[in-house]
Amino acid sequence: MKVIHTIFLGYVFTAAILMGLTISTSSSQSDESPPDNFIEFDSVPDKVVDGSVVRVRYQCSRQCQLAVEVVMSTLRKTDLVVFRRKWISSAPRVYRFHQVQLRFPSSILYQYSFFNRHVLEAESVTVRAWVHDGSEPGTYHSSIVRIHKVLQIMPLSERPTRPPAECPSWSDQLMWQMTRNRIHQCLHESDVIDMLKFPLASTGEHFGMVRRFQPFIDRALERARLHAVTQPSVTISVWIYLLKWCHKKLCGIVHHVGQKNVYDSVLMLLTDTGDIIIQARLTTGEDEAFRTSVKLPLWKWIRLDCYIQDSKVVLDTTWDDETLIYQYKFRDSIHYDDTDGYLVIGGSKYMPGIRGYFGAIKYYRFGTKQVKNPLYPKSILQDLDKTHQECQEIKAFTAAFMKGVTESHLTSPIKTGFCTPHFIRLWSEFGEKICRQTWTLETQLKYSTLSHYLITNEEKLRTGSLGMKKLGSALFEQAAGTVFTADQAQIKITSKLTSLLQVSSCFGNHKASLLLAMIHLSGLGDSVNQTLGHIYSLIGASADNRFALMHAGYKHAQGIDGFPKDMDMAYSYYSNAGAQSNIDSFKMHGNKQYTLEYFYLSNREDINSLKHETNDFFQYMKLKAVQGDTESQKRLGDMLYWGQHGISKDISSAVKWFERSAMQMKDPSAMYDYSILLMKGRGVKRNYTQAFQLMEKAAAMGSISALNGLGWYHGTVLNDHKTAVKYFEQAALNGSDDGMFNLGIYHLSGKNPDNPRRNEIAAFQQFLRASRLGHVGATVEAAWYLSTGSLEGMSQDAERAVMMLKKVCEQNGHLGFMIREALQAYLQGSWQEAFVKYVLAAGTGLGLAQSNVAYLCEELNLGYDCHWRYHNYSILNYHPHSSALLKIGDYYYYSSSAQKEDSLSLVGRAISMYSRAALTGSPQGMYNLVILAQQGHILPLSVHGLFNVTHQDEQKIVVEKILKRCVEIEDEDAVTPCSLALLGVQMGKALRKMSQNGAQLLLAYASLLSVFVVIVTVPLQMCLGQMNSSRHAVALRARTSSVSRDGVNLNRVQDGITTGTYRAAGNLVFTMLNGEQWLGQVSDIAVTVSGVCLCTLWTTLLYHLL
Repeated sequence: MKVIHTIFLGYVFTAAILMGLTISTSSSQSDESPPDNFIEFDSVPDKVVDGSVVRVRYQCSRQCQLAVEVVMSTLRKTDLVVFRRKWISSAPRVYRFHQVQLRFPSSILYQYSFFNRHVLEAESVTVRAWVHDGSEPGTYHSSIVRIHKVLQIMPLSERPTRPPAECPSWSDQLMWQMTRNRIHQCLHESDVIDMLKFPLASTGEHFGMVRRFQPFIDRALERARLHAVTQPSVTISVWIYLLKWCHKKLCGIVHHVGQKNVYDSVLMLLTDTGDIIIQARLTTGEDEAFRTSVKLPLWKWIRLDCYIQDSKVVLDTTWDDETLIYQYKFRDSIHYDDTDGYLVIGGSKYMPGIRGYFGAIKYYRFGTKQVKNPLYPKSILQDLDKTHQECQEIKAFTAAFMKGVTESHLTSPIKTGFCTPHFIRLWSEFGEKICRQTWTLETQLKYSTLSHYLITNEEKLRTGSLGMKKLGSALFEQAAGTVFTADQAQIKITSKLTSLLQVSSCFGNHKASLLLAMIHLSGLGDSVNQTLGHIYSLIGASADNRFALMHAGYKHAQGIDGFPKDMDMAYSYYSNAGAQSNIDSFKMHGNKQYTLEYFYLSNREDINSLKHETNDFFQYMKLKAVQGDTESQKRLGDMLYWGQHGISKDISSAVKWFERSAMQMKDPSAMYDYSILLMKGRGVKRNYTQAFQLMEKAAAMGSISALNGLGWYHGTVLNDHKTAVKYFEQAALNGSDDGMFNLGIYHLSGKNPDNPRRNEIAAFQQFLRASRLGHVGATVEAAWYLSTGSLEGMSQDAERAVMMLKKVCEQNGHLGFMIREALQAYLQGSWQEAFVKYVLAAGTGLGLAQSNVAYLCEELNLGYDCHWRYHNYSILNYHPHSSALLKIGDYYYYSSSAQKEDSLSLVGRAISMYSRAALTGSPQGMYNLVILAQQGHILPLSVHGLFNVTHQDEQKIVVEKILKRCVEIEDEDAVTPCSLALLGVQMGKALRKMSQNGAQLLLAYASLLSVFVVIVTVPLQMCLGQMNSSRHAVALRARTSSVSRDGVNLNRVQDGITTGTYRAAGNLVFTMLNGEQWLGQVSDIAVTVSGVCLCTLWTTLLYHLL
C-alpha cells in the first residue's frame, strides 16, 4: 500500500509541475497573443516561380475558412484568379501555420511556342491570403482579414520555352515540323498615334478622356523610347474650339498624371485670360513652366502644336491660317515617360477642363519636324462652328428685339421695329420715323420663324413674363407639340419645327438639342443626317446636360450611328452624368425627380398594376393604415414620399405616416426612415436628439441601415470618427452599401484614428463592393479607378467602368421624372406627347424607353423603320428586355423562310436572339429554342451552362433539360406550352424505354388489342342489353293480354290448345337467352382483361415517367 501511495503522490506532483509549466507558458503567450482573427505571411516568394511555397500563420476566433490565391491583371481584365487553395480551420483561438505550394499556369510562365499557344501578358501578379468567418463559401472581398503581396514578373520576351509534356500526335508533330523554322513577324508598331479622331465635347468641369500608353513590343523601338526618357523628342498636335476661357485660374487641355498621382511632363493648360501655359518635370525632379501671352480667340478652331526637344519647347498656335510661334528653353533636360501613369484630354479629378470641344489630336512619340494633322472630320467641325455662329446671331437679334420692345411705348408691331413690307419703306421716305430696329432685313428673313414667334408674344416680352431664360423652354414646348401632323397620323418634321428647336437649343434648352440629334440620327419623319445629329449631340453634351451626356456616352459605348466605338470617350461622358446622378440622388424627394419604374407599354399586366389615389388598393391600404397597421403605414409613407406606382408625391402626408409607423416602436426600418427625416429636417423640424434615440433603438432591433446612420451621426455631427468607423464596419459586414461607401471614404481620407494613413486599395475594394449593390457614389469612385488603372496591381478597364456608370445613370431621378411624364401622357390618351418624351429618354440608351418607342411606332403606324430601329437599339444594351429579343428573333426566323439563299445565317441570328432571351429568364425564349433544337439546329455554347447541357448530350436530352427549366420558371399551377411540350417529351421517352423491354413491349401490344376489344365489345353489350329489354317488354305484354281475356277458364282452354306451340317457342327463346348470356359473359371477361392490361400499361408508363 505504501508503494502504491508513493507512486500516486509522484504522479500528482509531476502533473502539478506540468500544469504549472503549461499555465505559465499559456500566460506568457497570452501576453503577446495575436488578435482573434489574423493572418500573415511567414514566408512568400518575391518572383513568379512555379512550385514556390507560401507559408502563412493564422488564428481564428471560431471555425473559419482560409485561402491562398494568386490573381493577375492584364490589359483587359482585373483580378483574374489563376491559383487558389482553400482549407477550413475548426480549432478556434489556436495559433497555426499552413504551407501552400503555388502552381502557375503555363500561359504566364512560358513564352509563345507551338506547345504553348495561349499566352497572357501580365501587368501584375499578386499573391494574397484571407480569412472568411464561418464555413460557408467566401471570397477575398467578403473576407474579414486579408493580406497581399505583389510578385515580380518576368517580361514576355525573357520567359523560357515550355518543354513538351508528352509525345505529340502525328498530326501535331507534322504541323510543328512545317512551322518550326517560320520567322514570326511582329505586328507593325507606329510611333504616331491618333489620340482622338472624333470630336469630344468638354464641359469645363473635372471630367475628361484618359489615354494610357504601353511600352513598345518591338525591342528596338522600346530601347529608343527608354533612351528618350531623359532626352525626349515628342510632338503633340491638338485642335480645340473654345466657347469660354477658363472659369478658374487654370484649365486642362492635355496633362500627364504619373503613377503616384502627381503631375508629370507634359502639361498644356489654358488660363482665365486665354493664354497657354506649358509645364514639364525636369530630370532634376523639379517642375518648370512658361506662359505664352497668346489670348486664344473664342468660337474658332485653333490648332496647338507642341514640340519638345530635350530641354527646348516650341508652341505653334494656328487659327484663320495664321500661326504664332513661341519658344522656351528649360534650365535642364525634360523627363518624359509616357508609360508612367496616364494622359488626360480635358479635365480630370485634379483639374477642370476647357469649355468647348476637342478636334483631332495626334501624338508623335519620337517627335516630328512637320505635323500632319488636318481638321478632321472637316464637315462636322465646320458645321459645328457655323451652328455656334448662328446662335450668336440669334441671341443678338433676340436681345435687340427685346430691348426695342421694352424701350418702346408703341404697341403696334409695325412701329416697334419691323420694316419688312415694301410700303413701309415708302412711308419712311416722307420723313415719318416708324422703324426702331437695329438689325438688317436679311437677318430678320433668315430667322423668320423666330421673328414671327417674338411678334406673336410681344406683350409677354414687354411685361417680362417671357424673358431670355424662359424663351428656350417656351420654344421647345411649342416645337414638341408640332412633331405630328394635324390629324396626328404621322410624324412631320418641317423646317419651322427644326428652326424652333434650333433656337431653343441656342437659348440653353438642351432637350431641344437632344431631340434634334435624335431626329437627324434616327430619321424620324425625315432622312438620316448623321452630321447634324453629331453636331447637336456635341452641343448638348458641351452644355453639361445630363441626358445629352448619357446620349453621347451610349453612342460611343455601342459604336452606332456614326459614332466610333471608344470606351475612353464613353467614360468621359458617363463619368460626368454619373457625378450628376450622385448629386441628384440626395434630392430625390423633390417634385422634379422620381424613382425610375419599369412599366412596358406592351405588357398589359404592367399597366394594370399602376395605382392612383382613387384606386381600391390604395384606399384599402389607407384604411389599414388608419386602423394602425404598421406595415401599411410605412408602405403608404414610401409611396407618398417617393411617388411610387403612379402615386403623386406628398411629402407632408408621407411624413405623418412615417411618424405614426415609427412611434409604434415595432418596425426598425420605419423607425430608421423617420429618424433620417428628423436628422435632415425633411418635411419635419430638425431634431437630432429624437432622431438619435430612434436610430439607436432601430439598430438594437436589427436595422443595418440604422448602424450606418449612427456612424454618419457620430462622424458628421459629433466629430467622433473612431466610433463612426466602428458603426460603418458593422454596417458593411452586414451588407449595407452605404456602410461600405462610408468606410471607403475613411480609407481614402485617412481620418480613421486607428489607421490614419491613406489606403486607396482598401478604399477601392469597399467602393467596388458597394457598387455591386447599386450605390451611386461608390460606383462613380470605383469607375474612376478602373478607367485610369492608377492602383498598383490593377489594369485599366474602361469598358467595365462604362457598364457600371451606365447602370447608375439610368437610375437618375430626372430621367425617372421624364419616364413618369411619358407614361402619364400615354394613360391619358396623349400618345403623341408620350412618344416625344419616350424618344428623348430612348436617346440616353435606356432600354425601357427604346422598347416603348418601338411599341408606339407600331401602334401609331409610324413606319417599319421606326419600329425596328428602336427594337435594334434596345437589344444592343448590356441587359436588354426579353420582349425586344423575341421580336428580333421572330423577325430573323420568319425572314429565313422567305430568303432561302441566306436562310441558315438568319436562323443562326434568330437562335442568338432566343438564347439571349432565355438567359434573361424568358419562358418563350426557351420554348423557341426547343422548337429549333427539335428541327436539328445547334444551340450556342452561351446557353449550355444555363440548362446544364454539354456538347455531348443528344438532342432529346437537350430539349428535355430546356423544357424542365422553362417549367420551373413558369407558373406551376397553369397549363403552359412548356409544360405540355415537356409532358409529350417525357411520354415519348417512357414509350421508348418500354419498347426496349420484350415483356413491356408485349404488354403494349396487348393493351392495343385490349383497346380494340373494348371498342368492339362495349357496343355489342349495349346492343344485347337493348334486345333483352325489348324481348322482355313483348313477353310481358303477351302475358298481360292473356290474363285479361274471359277469366281463368278461357285461359285453361287456350293453354290446352296452344301448349305445344308455347313449348316449342319457349325452347327457342331459352336457347337464344343462353347464347346471349354466354356472349355477355365473354364480353365482360374481355373488358375486364382489357382494363387490367390498360391499368398495367399506365402503371408501367407512370413508373418510367416518374
